[in-house]
Amino acid sequence: MAIQDIYPTALRLLGRPVLVVGGGPVAARRTKGLLDAGARVTVVAPLACPALAELATAGLLNWEPRPYLPSDVDGVWFVQTATGDAAVDAQVSADAEAQRIWCVNASDHEASAAWTPAVAVVDDVKIAVNAGGDPRRAMALRDAVATALDTGDLPLRRHRVSGTGATAGSVALVGGGPGDTGLITVRGRRLLGQADVVVADRLGPRELLAELAPDVRVIEVGKTPGQHPVPQAEINQILVDEALQGQRVVRLKGGDPYVLGRGGEEAEFCRQHGVEVEVVPGVTSAISVPAAAGIPVTHRGLAKGFSVVTGHEELSEVPARADHTVILLMGVGQLRDSAASLARAGLPLGTPVGIVENGYLPNQRVTIGTLGTIADQSEAVGVANPAVIVIGDVVRVSPFAPSHFKTADYSTTTPNAPRITKTRVLTP
Repeated sequence: MAIQDIYPTALRLLGRPVLVVGGGPVAARRTKGLLDAGARVTVVAPLACPALAELATAGLLNWEPRPYLPSDVDGVWFVQTATGDAAVDAQVSADAEAQRIWCVNASDHEASAAWTPAVAVVDDVKIAVNAGGDPRRAMALRDAVATALDTGDLPLRRHRVSGTGATAGSVALVGGGPGDTGLITVRGRRLLGQADVVVADRLGPRELLAELAPDVRVIEVGKTPGQHPVPQAEINQILVDEALQGQRVVRLKGGDPYVLGRGGEEAEFCRQHGVEVEVVPGVTSAISVPAAAGIPVTHRGLAKGFSVVTGHEELSEVPARADHTVILLMGVGQLRDSAASLARAGLPLGTPVGIVENGYLPNQRVTIGTLGTIADQSEAVGVANPAVIVIGDVVRVSPFAPSHFKTADYSTTTPNAPRITKTRVLTP
């Protein structure tokens, strides 16, 4: 049988009687699929493998523990034969053919009137692959297509609505990570591929927006420090309005939506207005961007804890110790004041400081200094947001730190200590 002789279709077997002849593992696998489709299954076999016997005991199928009879095909809509005996399977197939009933013959795919494809389900999409009678090839192709749908590499977005409630919209708050497209989660990538509307931040995996279908609307709501062209209250309303119009909305954020991303406010507003909302965690920049420069936020013997701070006024609540890592987000503009505040609180001026700009992007830049020198260094080299500032002894671990950082004791460094002005740049 040539592949061009196959006419692909899908059978709706819900509530319809189906016959399975055979009691082994192949028959069990086929029976499971038929039951999943809602068929009323009768199994005819003198013996049944444990999987089939369990289904029969549970009352999910009717098992006739005897040899096959030609009358077994009477009145059924579909037949699967898998006895392991080629002569019996051929007889079942011939009896079904005589009554114009489609039959899958597991013993002889060339003579079989129907073939069973390799099947996978992703969301409400069912993938069925026939590969010229080569089941392993079919399974490999099926798995590849399913994975591509799961990861968003293939479009899973709906274009036709049907059925009750099909117009109900939804919102997904997706954490896109620090910017590299490979750091968004599989779930986030998949939801982005299903979106009708994307409400996008300035940070995050912006390159993925170029991969969206032409009719997907992108609403830009990005913020910069001190500049909020679209206020948060308006962003909240956009999400609800679009969802209530039946759109599948993705709020694409940098980092994690629940780590200093106001995702909690957006989720709460959606729920208050009856909009279904899903939160997809992301790789937060507070931890991942330092890691891009080889800086762990905790490290045995150097730091057992860390604090993430976004405002200068919050520094008074942070432990002023070199063994407690302080991470400043959106802190470039206040860096001089922040360094002075930490110094007044007792943090030594020689405490290592690392600044990582544009983490994980081709133009990532790493600047290493100390609490006493970093503000001048930052201004000298033009450090700019987006940047993550790491303060504490963990900066010593970075491969971009000067060699004497790893050996010298900076806990007693004076304000007049030599400045470390080396700026390290990562190239793609």
